[in-house]
Formats: sequence, C-alpha cells, structure tokens
Amino acid sequence: MKIAGYLRKPRKKASTYRKSLLIATLEGFPAVIIFQLLGGPFLTGYLLYLGATSTEIGLVLAITTVVNIIQIGMAVVMQKFRNRKRMLLIFASSHRLLWTSVGLIPFLFPKDLWVVMYIVLYTAAHLGNAAGGIVWTSLISDAVPGPVRGRYFGLRNTILGGVSSLALFIGGQILDRYPGGQGFNYLFIICSVCVVLNILAFGLYPNPPFEPSTASNPVGMIGKPLKDRAFLKAILFLAVFLFVQGVTVPLFSYVMLKLMKINYETVSLITVVHTVVMMASYYVWGNLNVRYTAQTLLLWSLPIIALACLLWGAIAFIPAIVVLYAVHIVLGVGLGGFNQMVFTFTIGDTPKSERPMYIATYSAITGFAAFLGPIFGGKVYALITDAPMWVQIYGVSTVVGAVLLVLGLLVGRMVLGKQMRSEA
Repeated sequence: MKIAGYLRKPRKKASTYRKSLLIATLEGFPAVIIFQLLGGPFLTGYLLYLGATSTEIGLVLAITTVVNIIQIGMAVVMQKFRNRKRMLLIFASSHRLLWTSVGLIPFLFPKDLWVVMYIVLYTAAHLGNAAGGIVWTSLISDAVPGPVRGRYFGLRNTILGGVSSLALFIGGQILDRYPGGQGFNYLFIICSVCVVLNILAFGLYPNPPFEPSTASNPVGMIGKPLKDRAFLKAILFLAVFLFVQGVTVPLFSYVMLKLMKINYETVSLITVVHTVVMMASYYVWGNLNVRYTAQTLLLWSLPIIALACLLWGAIAFIPAIVVLYAVHIVLGVGLGGFNQMVFTFTIGDTPKSERPMYIATYSAITGFAAFLGPIFGGKVYALITDAPMWVQIYGVSTVVGAVLLVLGLLVGRMVLGKQMRSEA
C-alpha cells in the first residue's frame, strides 16, 4: 500500500503495520456496501415503503446518534475485557445481522407493525454498532501509526468512497427497475452476502495489547475527559453545531423523495456525486492534515456545511435539479473534512490510556445532540405541512444554513480558534 512508505523500522513492526492497514481497508469494502444500501436515501425510501411519517423518519435517523451514550459503559467494560478483537466480532457482527434482518419485516409481521418493528430492530442493531464502534476506534488507533494517521485515513476513505459510489448507483438502478418491495428485496440479498464477508474480515483484524486507564475506578475514568477544559469546550460546541445541522441535513432525502417527488434513480445519482466528492475530499483533507492541525481543518469545514444548507434557497431562481447537485457537492466537501478531522481529533490528540473514554465522551455528548436534531426537524416538517411549498422544500434548510454559518464563522472561531492558538 502507498501508506506503507511512511512506516519506519524495525522491519518486523513495519510489516505488522502494513498488514493491519491492508486488513482495515479490505474490511471496509463489504461494510460500506451495507451502510450505503441500507442507509442514506434507501433507508428513507424503505421507511416510506413501510408507511413511515416524517416524524418517524426523523426518529429513525436520530437513533444512530443517541445510542452512542452506550460507549461510556463500553469504555469501562474494555478495562476488564481487554480482548478488543473478540468484542469487535461480537458487537459489529450483531449490528450487521440485525440491520439486514429488517428486510424480513414485510414477510413476518402485519402491516400495522412494520414501522414499529423497523424501529426496534434498527435500535438494537445500532446499539451493537455503537458498542463495536468505540472498540474499533481504539483498536485501529493502535494499529495505525500516529505520524501517518491523517494521510492513511484520507487514502482509505477515498478508496471506500469509490465502492460507496458504485453501491449507490447500482442500488438506485435496482429500485427504479424493480419498484416497490421487489427492488428492496434485491438490496437486502446483496447486503446479506456482504454481512458474511464483513464478519469473516473482522476475524483477520490484529489484536494489539490494550493499555488500560490510569484511573482506578469508573468515576475517575469518566472524570478525565470532563476535566479537560479545552476538549470539553470543543465537543460542547460541536454538539450544538450537530444539533442545528441535524434539523435538516439528514432529511434532505425526505424532501427530495416525498416533497419534490424525485425518483430513486435521480436521488441515487445525486447521492453518488455527493459520495464521489466526499471521497476525493477525504484525500485532500488527509494531505492537508500533514500541514495543519485537526482543529484548524475542522474550523474550515464548518462554513462549508453551512453553505450547503444555504444553497437550497437558490431553488427560488435556479432549476431545482441544478441546485440539488450543487448542495450535495458542497456538502460532500464539508462533511468530508468534518468527519475526518473529528475522527483524527478524538483519536490523535488524546492520551492513549484514556482514549476509549475520550471517544465515548465525545460520542455521548455529540450523539445526544445529533439525536435531538432530526427529531426536532421531523416535527418541524410535520408542523409546516400546510405552509407554502417553498417553505417546506427550501425554507427550513436556508434558515438552518444561516444559523450554521454564524456558528461556524463566529462561535467556532472563538472556541476552536483559541484552542489552536494555545497549541501554536
């Protein structure tokens, strides 16, 4: 792999790192196919097929973030059960299996229970994903050398972004050619094969020794990140930003499919473009991280996300399809930077022995905020059903974009900017 060139002697250690990097990349192939075919616009489409309302869709979209609170408990559990590879196999596999099983709902339950059962299975699956996520992050941060971490994840995300784009394109073609339940059945069959491959790949992961916390009890462990004022201020700000962002960004697919009546093929193509741009931006952001701190790049990404929301207002005088492509291109650049730099920040600038609890604290606080955002957004769209169509289609997103711009340019600079100056 290209990243191997950055590894140093001794030779045996470098060889182990190269193997870890390769496995982590290959494992991502079936994983991103599952996430793309069961998530994004296809998740919204499947929920609409099951009969979900905008409020129920907002609830489902929010579940993935609120379950992150379980990571605080997992950070404590990891101190006793230190075999991270085994825990990853258990929790990540349960997520894949349970999420894919939602495809059986129309065959096993009466129609009035379809949405309820989806929420139950989806919640259980993402509890497993949250638990496995902190294990994976802790494990991979030990497997990938710090000096090459930003560039490696930029390269890995770029490669997996290409797989994601292909999965989105094929999924959109399937749903347009086979409308209704038949098309979704084909997607779930593909995902079932990928689940098996993903679980087999987990078995190949390295299992480096775990460095336990220096705290003697769970209360002391939890207190360490909470006493880190710079870290706490940063994540509280990011929590507010994610709440406001969550009011509209996760519901973009709902607006396109339900309100604008755009077909699956077009929505999937728009999402493919979004993913390709994000894929390319991962590589760029990763290279920039060699020169600039994660906090600096994180600060740069915030106004870009705000601009993506503001662009919805251009529908008033530019053809909608042009605007939608522009929105998702800009969003791809912004989210590419945000996601990668947040990840680098939480695993790179934290003490190794306390890293699980730092990750868990970040995930719990921002996850709760990101949980409330889509729920609030779903309620907003439900309340404005009698408002003029322009308010529903682009009014909400434009207002949210203006708020995000203020947060990103002013508040963000006060919080992250001060932290960066103190590190300079």
